[in-house]
Amino acid sequence: MNRNKIIEEVKKYLKKTFKGEATGHDWWHAWRVWKMSKKISKREGGDLFIVELAALLHDIADWKFHDGNIKVGAEKAKTLLKNLGVDNKSIKHICHIIDNVSFKGAGAKNKIKTKEGMIVQDADRLDVVGAIGIARTFAYGGFMGREIYNPEIKPKLHKSFEEYKNNKSTSINHFYEKVILLKDRLNTKTAKKIAQKRHNFLENYLKQFFKEWTSRL
Repeated sequence: MNRNKIIEEVKKYLKKTFKGEATGHDWWHAWRVWKMSKKISKREGGDLFIVELAALLHDIADWKFHDGNIKVGAEKAKTLLKNLGVDNKSIKHICHIIDNVSFKGAGAKNKIKTKEGMIVQDADRLDVVGAIGIARTFAYGGFMGREIYNPEIKPKLHKSFEEYKNNKSTSINHFYEKVILLKDRLNTKTAKKIAQKRHNFLENYLKQFFKEWTSRL
C-alpha cells in the first residue's frame, strides 16, 4: 500500500468532485483542513496517514447537503478507500472520524475520542473561526436562503442534533449558535493557541456589524 499515492489519488478525486462548489465546503476547504491537520499533528502526534485521509475526506458528503444523512459521508469514503486498497482497520478509523467530526448543536455530545479524530476536528473547526470562517458562513447562508440578519429572530443554543439540523435562522445568528462556541470546544493545545487570534477577529467583526446595524458609526 503506497500511502503517498493513495493520498494523491484522494486529492485528485476531491478536486474533480468539488470543482465550482460555492457553499464554503469546497475542495479548498478540504485542502485547508488537510494542511492544518498536518500542522497540528506535527506538534500533537497521531498516525499521520489516518489524519491526512480523514482531513481530506471529512466533507466528502456533508449531511447538510444530503437530507441530514450523517452516514452518507462515511459510506462514500469507505467505497473510495476500498477501491484504493486501504486496509479495513484504517478505513474503520477514518469513517468513525467522518461520522463524528462535525458540530451537531451546542448540547450535542462530542463522540470523537482518538487523537487523530481530535486533530481533524480541531482543524475543521479552525476553518470556521476567523476571516475565512466569516466568508464561509455567509456563502453557506446565501446558498441556504438565509437572511443575513433579522433582529426579530434570536439565536438558540440547540440541545440536540435534530433541533440544530431543523433550525431556520440567520447567518449572524449562526455565529452565536455555533462559531463563537468553538474556541472552548477544541481538543488540542496547538489548535487552542491558533484559535484565540481568529476568535478575537470574529468578536471584533460582530461588534462592528452591530455598530453599523444600529447606526452608531
